[in-house]
Amino acid sequence: MHRAGRAGIEPGGVGAAVLKIAVYGAGAIGGHIAARLARKGVDVSVIARGAQLGAIRARGLTIRATDATFNVAVRAGSPAELGVQDAVLVTVKAPALAAVAEGIGPLLGPDTLVAFVQNGIPWWYLGEEPIALADPGDAVRRAVGLQRTVGGVVYSSCTVVEPGVIVVGNARSRLWLGRPDDARPEALVALTEALEQPGYECKIPPSIRDAVWAKLLANLSSGHIAVLTAAAPLDAYKDTVIQQATRAVFAECLAVAQALGCAPAHDLEAMMGSLQKMEHRPSILQDLTLGRPMEIDGIFGTAQFLARREGVATPLLDMLVALMKVCARAAGLYTGSAV
Repeated sequence: MHRAGRAGIEPGGVGAAVLKIAVYGAGAIGGHIAARLARKGVDVSVIARGAQLGAIRARGLTIRATDATFNVAVRAGSPAELGVQDAVLVTVKAPALAAVAEGIGPLLGPDTLVAFVQNGIPWWYLGEEPIALADPGDAVRRAVGLQRTVGGVVYSSCTVVEPGVIVVGNARSRLWLGRPDDARPEALVALTEALEQPGYECKIPPSIRDAVWAKLLANLSSGHIAVLTAAAPLDAYKDTVIQQATRAVFAECLAVAQALGCAPAHDLEAMMGSLQKMEHRPSILQDLTLGRPMEIDGIFGTAQFLARREGVATPLLDMLVALMKVCARAAGLYTGSAV
């Protein structure tokens, strides 16, 4: 493992650096992770862009969470400037993965772990079998390789309210990291220990694919509703017809997971109760509102691909996704297939 000096941290930060870690994509999720690592004293750097990059270089990252409000200095640079890392956390959304594949090379050594912390079915899900919608042209697989890859599933309601300032709405963020083969190498254990801290839980689940589906069931059941209603779940789920539709599409998607041999932890009633209280607008709706590329193929298209691969009918999911594509296409944010 590469060792390096500690990153700039606020007074009261704890511990010396354990790993040299880069966060590729310091938006809401990635910026929050990077700030937590820096606050703990881990040697962390970020690859960011635009106004967010300028703010990080000028003022660091400010986190306003329910457990703490803090500011930390975090090094920002290009992959070539940062060099080889012990671990890279890729926190960009699916449409940006091709750019990551093109730029990530200088960060990678033979033992570097690369954790893809994203929504949807990840590119590595089927092992050596490619998933074209998740990794067009097999670019990520060729750039990173399965031997370095770690899957990541995050539960964290984060919003960039201004460049360099991230508000975290949930009481405790959670990040599950797991190898595609569910092995627990020492380097992965060290990475999770670096991330684990008050306000941020990081664990290795027994099955990373089960963990993927546990979150994906919620995204597949409600993300399209958010886009079609342009409303926070708190408002949309006052309607009993929307509640019934969500339950029905949940059942379709659970059948896909089960056909793939997964047994994701799920509690439909708890999910419905959470949606009826949720003021945070899902990221896919934020993307539509802000005119950013939407993760339609990365979240929904990949799930539909697997449903067809396994011969599971998903008529309600297909209809809702088709309607969502119409909305996204009208906004100039989707150019993919209408199927």
